[in-house]
Amino acid sequence: MNTQTEAPPAATVEGADLQRLVEFAQLVTSAQDAMSDEIITRLSSAMSEGITLLDRLTRNKGLMRLLQVLDHPESQRLLIGLAEALRATSRDLAIAPPAKGGIGEMLSAARNPGTQEGLRILAVLGGHLNQSLREQHRRGAGSSK
Repeated sequence: MNTQTEAPPAATVEGADLQRLVEFAQLVTSAQDAMSDEIITRLSSAMSEGITLLDRLTRNKGLMRLLQVLDHPESQRLLIGLAEALRATSRDLAIAPPAKGGIGEMLSAARNPGTQEGLRILAVLGGHLNQSLREQHRRGAGSSK
């Protein structure tokens, strides 16, 4: 009697496996029907262009160096800060009245601590950029020979 209770589950499992195979075959058939020559051509073209782009990007030493630097936590904090600043700037400019211009407006902006900090950030960035470019040229990294 014990063999009778074990036989139906095995038959049920075989039936379920067969049903899954039938569903898989239907899926493959549907995929084959959907794959027209145009789709295959577009897909192969996109993959080819993607591989070419990836090759160009990985051969670009400057970009690879930038990606390495961007992986550092302090660079990520700077990027997040820049992204938030861009969002806030866009919002503030959209609701602010147009600037009137003139010396008075410039002096008012110059007295703003945010303006001073912004100029300081640009000055620090400019100093580091200048130092890096001079170092690259000194080592010959910037020559096009």
